[in-house]
Amino acid sequence: MKNLLFTVVMLLVTVTTFAQKLSADKIIGVWESVDSDPKLKFEFYKSDGKYFGKLLYASNMYEADGKTIKKDDKNPDKSLRGRSRYGITNITDLTYQDGEYTGGNLYNPAEGSNYRVKAKLKNGDEMDFRGYVGISLLGKTMKFKRVK
Repeated sequence: MKNLLFTVVMLLVTVTTFAQKLSADKIIGVWESVDSDPKLKFEFYKSDGKYFGKLLYASNMYEADGKTIKKDDKNPDKSLRGRSRYGITNITDLTYQDGEYTGGNLYNPAEGSNYRVKAKLKNGDEMDFRGYVGISLLGKTMKFKRVK
């Protein structure tokens, strides 16, 4: 009986150890979409306790010549319409709480539209990223993998 009790306790300790949440800063780094069109690549970073994403690549960010990066010509702020789409911080203000990144915003330069966003790391190298309007049910989830 003591051996059985010891085995059960050790099993619970082992499961609890592996089930721990990843640290909030695990999102920091370069991520690319796995299943979206357009293909996307972001660099996530932390500033003032919040997380942000800078656009490194989008398969639809180039002009017809395939080399010239499009301008942010649909931006609601007319003063920003001449900037390049490359390198803009278009994921802003994500906060980490209870294993999930929430409260963020996503600016889509292809449309000039803003969306709410949340993200959750499945493990250190896979992330589910959801953009939505209003409530999370009205949105789309994209899968991302860490670029090594």
